[in-house]
Amino acid sequence: MKIINTLLLAFLFLFLSCSPATQESKEKEPVDYVNPYMGNISHLLVPTYPTVHLPNSMLRVYPERADFTGDMLNGLPLIVTSHRGRSAFNLSPYQGTQEGISHIIPYSYDNEKLTPYSYDVFLDDQLIQVNYALSNQSALYHIEYTQPELPVYLILNSHNGAMQAEGNTVSGYQLLENNTKVYLYLESEQIPENIGVWNRNGITENTTKAEGNNACVILGYGTGSKKLKLRYGISFISEEQAKANLRRELNDYNIQALAAKGRAAWNEELGKINIGEGNENAKTVFYTSLYRCFERPVCISEDGRYYSAFDGQIHNDEGIPFYTDDWIWDTYRATHPLRVLIDDKTEVDIINSYLRMAEQMGDMWMPTFPEITGDSRRMNSNHAVATVIDGYAKGLRGFDLAKAYLACKQGIENKTLIPWSGAPAGWLDDFYKEKGYIPALYPGEKETVANVNDFEKRQPVAVTLGTAYDQWCLSRIAAALGLSEEAEFYRQKGYNYRNLYNPETGFFHPKDKDGKFIYPFDYRYDGGMGAREYYGENNGWVYRWDVPHNVADLICLMGGREQFIRNLNQTFNEPLGKGKHEFYAQLPDHTGNVGQFSMANEPSLHIPYLYNYAGQP
Repeated sequence: MKIINTLLLAFLFLFLSCSPATQESKEKEPVDYVNPYMGNISHLLVPTYPTVHLPNSMLRVYPERADFTGDMLNGLPLIVTSHRGRSAFNLSPYQGTQEGISHIIPYSYDNEKLTPYSYDVFLDDQLIQVNYALSNQSALYHIEYTQPELPVYLILNSHNGAMQAEGNTVSGYQLLENNTKVYLYLESEQIPENIGVWNRNGITENTTKAEGNNACVILGYGTGSKKLKLRYGISFISEEQAKANLRRELNDYNIQALAAKGRAAWNEELGKINIGEGNENAKTVFYTSLYRCFERPVCISEDGRYYSAFDGQIHNDEGIPFYTDDWIWDTYRATHPLRVLIDDKTEVDIINSYLRMAEQMGDMWMPTFPEITGDSRRMNSNHAVATVIDGYAKGLRGFDLAKAYLACKQGIENKTLIPWSGAPAGWLDDFYKEKGYIPALYPGEKETVANVNDFEKRQPVAVTLGTAYDQWCLSRIAAALGLSEEAEFYRQKGYNYRNLYNPETGFFHPKDKDGKFIYPFDYRYDGGMGAREYYGENNGWVYRWDVPHNVADLICLMGGREQFIRNLNQTFNEPLGKGKHEFYAQLPDHTGNVGQFSMANEPSLHIPYLYNYAGQP
């Protein structure tokens, strides 16, 4: 899973202070440097989208297309409920005959302008100008139809749910995963002349309700050039709450004023780091990276309440906003530590949200991959423990450290370590507790553990290294609580990475259940798709460096600083060893290569900085 490398922030502080400013840079504000299109193209996973949102806001949208290379829009977005998912609901303005109406209208487009707080686009075929701005839980569309002789329509679609129109309002819901619903309340400044619903043959007129797959209501506004003004609210609680969110945030249709408020909100957040005078391109990289840090998690408290997919209930937030859609395997490495420095209150609220999730799921296991629809348990390891101790060690208070310790401990001890699984601990976990590593299978050996995903596999080296790190983090929390025996126990467990270190090769090497290294072995290619049979999305060259909590010991294991540095150098020089099409067919996430270093995937992000630890920055 790919993300913008926010670790570059510290580097840019030093780099940018050395370059003279231009007059243009003095006139710009921080948000003017953000380029939401950066990172929108990839051969596999699109790492970032041109997302329009306020910092950590519940309402996020981006254009409905595959990636920035796409030349067609599929309707207009109303809310993205996952940072890398398609929009829930869909809005399609249309001007033409009824024969051209469908549940979603595809558009060719041009003159698109997108900022973190606004979106403008001209729909070529329809000759329609669209302008958009948003708040935290509500937004405005201005849609200008320019063909004087054709009828004007507005199509509102729930991909899987229900829609209802009455007068100038439309409300409804869409069903997401895990029985979670997102609700919509929309009103137009103009009253439609007629209302119907979509069917496969066109419009069923004088019908105001639709339900099921692609449930659409269609509003007709007569013929001619018109400018429709729409405003809407969204909610995860109810249609009534969506309406309340709209009323709380918007009292008119002034899109310029709303965009100005959004711009001010972004400048306030981005302005927390002033990098001074410097190179314009580097400022664009810096502030775009910083903008990405506010994309997740999102605050879903609505008037002091929130819907939790972790237990399917509506809760009072008791004055502490509830955050979710925080993919911790992605964000614990850099985004959380940055937030501790520039927005400590929000970081405390996020940790408290984790603890609520753990309680609501019933097992008191810390979440690993919290989303709007619950904890998907994706990826491997249990890295929320790192966010807890990192924040506490840097002075954060305002959360129950003892409760956090319990949730982290039980998430590591009582939940299985198997990747992509929320099952209770079983045989593999008992083996890890006794032997200190996850056993690997030989090529072709049949899997016997029921909860191991057919695609994701055991990832035994990745899980062993990741769990050793998590247990070290757990030892630091225990020490902070004065639990000296438990602190020492987990400190020793933090050395479990040694159990897979192969001194003959200098790599972390999979072992079978009898403690024997698996041979023959190639650290570049072995492990099947994504190297998951042994590692995780990356090969052995990347996981060679996955001991972030004890770099000094890793240096010793490799024979000292000089050999450590030679090994680092070789990582950046080692060729792929195959043609790119073969290498990336097997390791499609292991991209952005400099030698075997993969700058585009999370386990690599710290590797360039290891030179500092070895005394050769």
